[in-house]
Amino acid sequence: MKIAVGADHAGFTYKDRIAQILRDKGYQVLDFGTHSATPVDYPQYGYAVGEAVASGQADRGIVVCGSSLGIAMAANKVPGIRCAPVMEPYSAQLARHHNDCNVLALSERLTGWEMIEQLLDIFLSTPFDGGRHAHRLEQLFEFGDAQRERTLKAIERGEVTDAQTPKDLLPKP
Repeated sequence: MKIAVGADHAGFTYKDRIAQILRDKGYQVLDFGTHSATPVDYPQYGYAVGEAVASGQADRGIVVCGSSLGIAMAANKVPGIRCAPVMEPYSAQLARHHNDCNVLALSERLTGWEMIEQLLDIFLSTPFDGGRHAHRLEQLFEFGDAQRERTLKAIERGEVTDAQTPKDLLPKP
C-alpha cells in the first residue's frame, strides 16, 4: 500500500516519525514535506496529499499540522477526499468503518505520540463497512447545483423534507 504524507512546519516532526514507522511496516511512502520548522502554508500540503490519493498515486494519506483542522479542511477541498481530523481511537475507527476515510489528519500540538501510534494502527487496519453507509458516502460527492437548490429550500422551510433512507435499510416492522 502506498501512503502519501505531508505536514506544515507545526507538524513535520510527527510526519517524519510517521513516515519512518510506515516504511518499517513495509508501506511505500510518498513524502510531500515539509522538512523543517520554517513557516509554510498548510493548505499546499493538504492539497498535495489529497491530490496524490484522489489521483491514485497513493492509496491513503496522512496529514499533520498543529491542530489537524486546517490541513484537513485543505485536503477535503480535493474531490474524492474524505479527510478526518481525529484525536482519539473511536473517531479514527468510525472514520474508516463508516466513512471510508482515505486521508487522516493528525495534530502535533494536541495529541501525544502514544495516541498517534494507536490512531495510525486503527487507520491502517480498519476496513470500510460499506452496507448502510455506502449510499451516504456517495452523497458526499453529489453536492452540485441541484443539491444546493434543495438545501437552500430546506433552509428556507426550516427543515429537511426530502431526505430518504433506502427501504432495504429501514428496520423491519
